[in-house]
Amino acid sequence: MGLWLAGMLGVLLLAGFVALSVMAGGPKDALYMLRYALPHMHRGKLRPGDNAPDARLLALNGKEYFHLRERTGARPLMVVFGSYT
Repeated sequence: MGLWLAGMLGVLLLAGFVALSVMAGGPKDALYMLRYALPHMHRGKLRPGDNAPDARLLALNGKEYFHLRERTGARPLMVVFGSYT
């Protein structure tokens, strides 16, 4: 009974890893996601309408830094985290 249960658990873990590999783009990406992303994932406490937390950001010229609180005011500010390559 114990061997059968261990075998079924192994099959379920393997099926879960295969599914995660398909979603992540491959086994290597799935391992990186499990290694780095999952331990740091948590729900934040921000709600719509809350002020954004302050952050130090690099300006577009690549040399200067500014704080997010310096740019928020009467006009909306949109920060895009992504790659354009």
